[in-house]
Amino acid sequence: MARPLKNRTTALLTAVIIASLAWSCSVTQNATDTKDMSYIYNPARNVFTPHISVFNKDEETSLLTVAIRRGELYFSQANPEGVPMASILVSVRLFNNTLGGVLADTARYKYDIPREDVGGEYAFRMPLKTVDGNSYTAEIKVIDLIRQRTLQTFTDFERTGRYSKLNYKIRNHFSKNEIHSNVVRQDQYFNIISPALQPDTLWLFYYSEVKETPPAPSTILPEVTMAPEPERIVPLAISDTLPVMLPARGIYMFSVDSLIREGLVLFNFGPDHPSMNAPETMILPLAYLATPEELDTMLASVKPKLALDHFWLDRTGGSIERSKELIRIYYNRTLFANYYFSSFKAGWLTDRGMIYIIYGPPDKVYKNADGESWGFRKPPVKSRWGSRYTFEEQYLWFNFRKERNLFSDNHLVLNRAGTPISYWDIAVARWREGKVFRLDNPEELQ
Repeated sequence: MARPLKNRTTALLTAVIIASLAWSCSVTQNATDTKDMSYIYNPARNVFTPHISVFNKDEETSLLTVAIRRGELYFSQANPEGVPMASILVSVRLFNNTLGGVLADTARYKYDIPREDVGGEYAFRMPLKTVDGNSYTAEIKVIDLIRQRTLQTFTDFERTGRYSKLNYKIRNHFSKNEIHSNVVRQDQYFNIISPALQPDTLWLFYYSEVKETPPAPSTILPEVTMAPEPERIVPLAISDTLPVMLPARGIYMFSVDSLIREGLVLFNFGPDHPSMNAPETMILPLAYLATPEELDTMLASVKPKLALDHFWLDRTGGSIERSKELIRIYYNRTLFANYYFSSFKAGWLTDRGMIYIIYGPPDKVYKNADGESWGFRKPPVKSRWGSRYTFEEQYLWFNFRKERNLFSDNHLVLNRAGTPISYWDIAVARWREGKVFRLDNPEELQ
């Protein structure tokens, strides 16, 4: 049950400069640095791990949906009805980036949700005023009123007209529940829904899976614009009841026109994305730590789990407990890299995913419409002024630039020239020594 707390308002000339574009969540932010958004990539401070989708309901309205898993909702019987119920407050501020960050719309709703009404997840849906030809950023806050915990997340989208991906949504073929992620499993059957277009034929453009791991941060690369050609173009008779399945890993684009490369984009990253808990797939992220020879040996092994175990035991001198701890941290980071940073390739394969896995969650994050900067705290510098001593905080910075492409709004690339000293070799060496690298530990840089 949802109740609007106040009427949605539109502020036509309110200038608000947005310093935040992201796909993530958190509870609070550093009180001493109001621009720091490092909380959004710190799972220890996350309340929920939602999926967010946007759908163009009509020519003037986009429907923003925040889907939260049942297990992340907290139900209490401390209410007049005496039944297990979650109490959630959702607020949205929508900014028009095309007009320089003007506040375009707001919405605020309170949801009282009986546990018996929740299946696998619960979807919070909010209509927002939008116009074709404009790009937007939505700032979303979800407050658990019982636990007094808050999620904050940002998502950006663009209304591009008839061919926009926002004119489509997908739903599970069997349960008829809407699917809010653009990552679909190989064995998952779904329907493609487009009330505005009502196509009887869609053109499917299939692109092979992107497998290349990014080079080390210290490697300077030439500028390359991704403009791949599809491996196959197939006409697909379509209806809102026809089951569709993605048979192989890769990128799938559905368009109403065979000459237009724009439309619904879905990804198949394999059966165990984002957790990557099969030995065969757990070997792949070790590309950041293993030598090429070690990696090839593990991938060619007839017993991949045994090869994987040997790699980690070799790091710790045979200590099972230390190996387990390294595995837990490394693959937890891999999972969250896939959740936060997946674009047209799995999150662990992106520049942000690489840095996140090796260095951990950043201590500082600053964002704007063009990208984001990450700061990792270095050992403090002690200085003396007269009889007084002071300690100055210093940071290692990585700068990421948003890169436009056919498939995703969530792809950022590292400005490698901007970080000539990254301590990458030291970080990798510490992992190979059986230690979790921490830049703020003075001993790590010796």
